[in-house]
Amino acid sequence: MPIIEDVEHDQELQKLQATIHTQRQYILELEEYIRNGRRKLFGPSSEKLVDLHPSLFNEAEAETPVEPETKADEAAAEGAPEPRKRRRAFRIPPELPRVEIIHDLLEAEKVCPHDGAALKRIDSEIHEQLDIIPARVQVLRHVRHTYACPCCQRYVATATKPKQPIEKAMASPRLLATIAIQKYEDGLPLYRQSKGFARLGVELDRTTQANWMVKVGELVQPLINLIHERMLEEPFLHMDETRVQVLKEPGRKAQTQSYMWVLRSMMQPAVLYHYAPTRGASIPMQILEGFEGALVVDGYEGYAPVCEKESITRLGCWAHARRKFVDVQKTYGKEQTGKADEPLAHIQALYRIEEEARDKPPDERLALRRERAGPILQRLRQWIDEHKDRVVPKTLLGKAVHYLDHQWPHLVRYLEDGRWPIDNNPAENAIRPFVIGRKNWLFSATPKGADASANLYSLIETAKANGLEPSVYLATVFTELPQADTLEAIEALLPWNLNPRAQRPGA
Repeated sequence: MPIIEDVEHDQELQKLQATIHTQRQYILELEEYIRNGRRKLFGPSSEKLVDLHPSLFNEAEAETPVEPETKADEAAAEGAPEPRKRRRAFRIPPELPRVEIIHDLLEAEKVCPHDGAALKRIDSEIHEQLDIIPARVQVLRHVRHTYACPCCQRYVATATKPKQPIEKAMASPRLLATIAIQKYEDGLPLYRQSKGFARLGVELDRTTQANWMVKVGELVQPLINLIHERMLEEPFLHMDETRVQVLKEPGRKAQTQSYMWVLRSMMQPAVLYHYAPTRGASIPMQILEGFEGALVVDGYEGYAPVCEKESITRLGCWAHARRKFVDVQKTYGKEQTGKADEPLAHIQALYRIEEEARDKPPDERLALRRERAGPILQRLRQWIDEHKDRVVPKTLLGKAVHYLDHQWPHLVRYLEDGRWPIDNNPAENAIRPFVIGRKNWLFSATPKGADASANLYSLIETAKANGLEPSVYLATVFTELPQADTLEAIEALLPWNLNPRAQRPGA
């Protein structure tokens, strides 16, 4: 009997110990949740980036030593502060037109007070000011002359008028481009634009503007199709998604979240937005149909089916992996140092190699990666194996280690091709204008409005990526696209064809 009682006692003790362990983990998770929430609410929201490259991160995060590679790094390693960079003085662009305002002496002042001789001009002092001419509204009157034969009085001919982006509408191509740029590039909602037009003496309600944007969004669809086709020919693409709210979507509540997907190509610079009511795997399946290259994405598993179906090489994002360890550092600060320092130091070293290899041809970049990044990745893999079973899974550190471990096959694949990037930052940068705009206009009223927004964002961001001024580009498209009646005429309006210097090598 005593033996049975001892066994039962040991079992009860083990259950109690397991319960205590579970409760301690839960308490740790709650404490971390509160600490992280306070940091996000009251702490700084941005990460410090190295000026040289948007993907590099300038932080003292080395438990594992990294050799300094620049004078600034050497100074930092010795504890000396980095030299303060001088702010570059603003210079008025020389290509702007100049209007001279002459300030001269009076005729009576052009005489020497000593001997009465006439003064001779020997020099001029010039002070330039940047000036602006406020927006000016005008009306374009299309006058079509009609002629008739005076003899037979039966033949009548009327001059033709170029096709308009929106027939019978009072909006010119330039006005449509202005509204689109102010909303999608400058983040100015249509109701605020209405107030601006009112100050110019024009009553232009937001419903009219919204209808116009839907129509020009539909107008540019042929260009969007061509951009999409060209992107699918690229050796690699970036992809990401973010939420958007559409109020009047059939069969769905107004509060239901929909999604804006973004596709980014780099060799032939292009950005494509795509609206969808879901974040499901069917959307990348639709967007990437026929694509045979590599795809750079974050850890969202909705991309897995299309990669498997289309035999797409999936690349991971080191910026996402790094960010999770940065959250650990920010949450705990100096209280618990060392938890994230070593993996962050390794990732920092990877980015320094990328900075050094950035301007090298793909074959040299690949060789450098394999020579220097390979050993770093081996040490980082060893660190993961040592810690993945020792961290509490639902804590920030546990999530960071799990993400790194789970994404490892995708994260290290950039060592297989010198063209492939280390992270998905280009997609995040491409989606940022939409996120900033969303904070101002909050939602789309209808799916048609969301589709139009996607198309117009695509043209604006692709124009910018190809070195074009987006307002001029949109005005050109809205003027010329209605006249384009052949595929060649439409292709001529692609941003890289309007700016031949933006053509990719060999295109």
